[in-house]
Amino acid sequence: QAAMAARFHLESDAQWLYLRFVGRDYRVSRTSGAVEWTEDGFATAHEAGYNDAMTIYDVLCNSKADCRAAGTYRNMSALSGIQGGAVSGSGSMLQGTVRWLDGHRDRIAGACERLGGMPDARGDIGYRLPMFDFLDVILRFWEADEDFPASLDIMVDDNMLDFMHYETVWFAIIHLLERVREEMER
Repeated sequence: QAAMAARFHLESDAQWLYLRFVGRDYRVSRTSGAVEWTEDGFATAHEAGYNDAMTIYDVLCNSKADCRAAGTYRNMSALSGIQGGAVSGSGSMLQGTVRWLDGHRDRIAGACERLGGMPDARGDIGYRLPMFDFLDVILRFWEADEDFPASLDIMVDDNMLDFMHYETVWFAIIHLLERVREEMER
């Protein structure tokens, strides 16, 4: 646990390791491994869901000892050594997400900003979002028009697989999109 806290510069105390994940504060129990989140400084705590808990566990327990964000990004389907698994476009695995994002440019922008995102110049809407304090992703969205369907690109850090397994990247991205949706609905 000390190595985890040191590697990611996590706050900790005798009971918990603390970290930020997709705009929300989390803590991991040092004894049980329970993962909780809060929006009020842990005056109240909520049990983490599957995607957020599994992502946090994988990053804390399985990241490479020397993991560092590259600060350069590529489409998730182009991660080194991975074949298939298209992420962008209307025919992708995220087609339902593309549909509910379409036509909501201002709400997407507001959600991304509330999650700590910084504008990215590409797409009708583009934001660099902190997945963790130490690892960003880029969300780029193009709305449908008379010539093209809506399209979503998720760009991940070139060193993403130093932090988590490929399968976990999907948990993290699904959680990110759920958080965007939650913030859009606020």
